[in-house]
Amino acid sequence: MKITDRQLRALATRVGRRLLAMGRSVTTAESCTGGWIAKALTDVAGSSQWFGEGFVTYGNEAKRRSLGVPRAVLEAHGAVSAPVVRAMAAGALRRSRAGMAVAVSGIAGPGGATPGKPVGTVWLCWMSRGARAPCAIVQLRHFRGDREAVRRKTVRLALQGLLAL
Repeated sequence: MKITDRQLRALATRVGRRLLAMGRSVTTAESCTGGWIAKALTDVAGSSQWFGEGFVTYGNEAKRRSLGVPRAVLEAHGAVSAPVVRAMAAGALRRSRAGMAVAVSGIAGPGGATPGKPVGTVWLCWMSRGARAPCAIVQLRHFRGDREAVRRKTVRLALQGLLAL
């Protein structure tokens, strides 16, 4: 079943209402989605009340420079990994005033697969500032479909995760 723009807009609207009701804000750190999560959120009228900025860090150097992802983590685990999305989310929180972050990194295809990381492999991390330390949820998904389908499914799950957080 294809995920429509209308469905993503409805989900983003729900995220915005929830954030507004909670007095919270969100930031994004995106690789394979190329800013699509931020676009979905900012398509909602009034989103400036709960969304201040997002980071599109498609390449490893951008992840290091913009989000402070350590080179050693990238070299040891690769960009599509739990440690990297956790570092991306933490970096987005450090570099913004948001109380919550969502980070994604994956292989949308059609190329880019490596042994153990086929096309459709996506890591996501949702992180919230805590009293002592950030609380993080990290998830691995393997999506089927073409490049657009993998990216749409990633955006949908990212928004659903924000609602759950």
